[in-house]
Amino acid sequence: MKLHLLLIGNKFIYNTPLREYVIRKIEQKTDFIHSITFFKESDNSLFLYLDKELNTKNRQIIVTTKQHFSTIGKLLCTITGDNQILKEDMLIPSNSSVFEDGSYLLEYRDSITNVLHMDEMQMFPEVLLSMEDSKAAVHLFEEDKESAMAMLSPIAQMYDLKIDVVNLIDGWLRIDVRSKKYGNISKFIASAKQLLPNKLIAASSMPSYIIEKLSVSGKKISFAESCTGGLLTYYFTKHNGASKVLEGSLVTYSNTMKENWLGVHGKTLQEYGAVSSEVVMEMSEGAMNVSSADYTVSISGIAGDTGGTLYKPVGTVYVSVRSKEHHRESRLHLNGDRNYVQQQSVLFAIKMLLLLDKETFF
Repeated sequence: MKLHLLLIGNKFIYNTPLREYVIRKIEQKTDFIHSITFFKESDNSLFLYLDKELNTKNRQIIVTTKQHFSTIGKLLCTITGDNQILKEDMLIPSNSSVFEDGSYLLEYRDSITNVLHMDEMQMFPEVLLSMEDSKAAVHLFEEDKESAMAMLSPIAQMYDLKIDVVNLIDGWLRIDVRSKKYGNISKFIASAKQLLPNKLIAASSMPSYIIEKLSVSGKKISFAESCTGGLLTYYFTKHNGASKVLEGSLVTYSNTMKENWLGVHGKTLQEYGAVSSEVVMEMSEGAMNVSSADYTVSISGIAGDTGGTLYKPVGTVYVSVRSKEHHRESRLHLNGDRNYVQQQSVLFAIKMLLLLDKETFF
């Protein structure tokens, strides 16, 4: 069965942070969302849409405002031939036997619907829709998609699993593993890890995984960013536990800040330019010097959409990763708009960090 998400209310269309919060909370609790459909409160086509969905084998989550929560219940009752009753200070269909504050579950024929109400600046209610599938995410580095499928598909078949492989960036594959009833994901991961011991990481969130690894080893990390403007830092700080491992971050856009905050030499900037291997190397060294971090990552580049030159076109990005013992720099040639270049830069930086110290991270 597929999972559909219905967002009913103007605020879910125009309030981007609220919408992203709702989607994020649902993804944490459920399977993959196959589709997201938006309706305004006054949309007359909603009834016909709900009537169609309730007569399928799909699972759906309906999120609306508290003001329109009972209205949605009325529509569902009209479709299912039910009536609303008061339970736990909520008007909900009488056939709903599973409910909590702000959330109830409705089973009708072969469909299952979870209705929740949510408004700005509130905690998200409990998702009551249980998922039959079990799932996991595995990340594979330094392998191409074709080779990954050739190596992992036989193992997936052995343990009655389905795998989907997506290329995040060059040298980084995300593999989604799914099982219905009889699959064994843990054995699949163990076998895959044995086959690819220094290339495979099982983790739903890579920043959370890195935070956990650094916490266990008692190590710290710091960042120095230019073209990404703090995006690398945000990738980590949006996850719990970041304060345990993140020493800090310096966003140094101007050459003056690179010199004064990170100790990048003026001669290096003048000779090689701010977007260069030499500068990001000194940026990562400077971040190490001004913190007690065990690892530092620095990024400088031309995210666009303007600012490129013949020798350094838009999409040219340099990344440096450093530990107490090693450092590596890399020049990237990235395509896309400004935001996509920034996001790719962050992913490459994370990949380089992981590969810098395989003993810690793998």
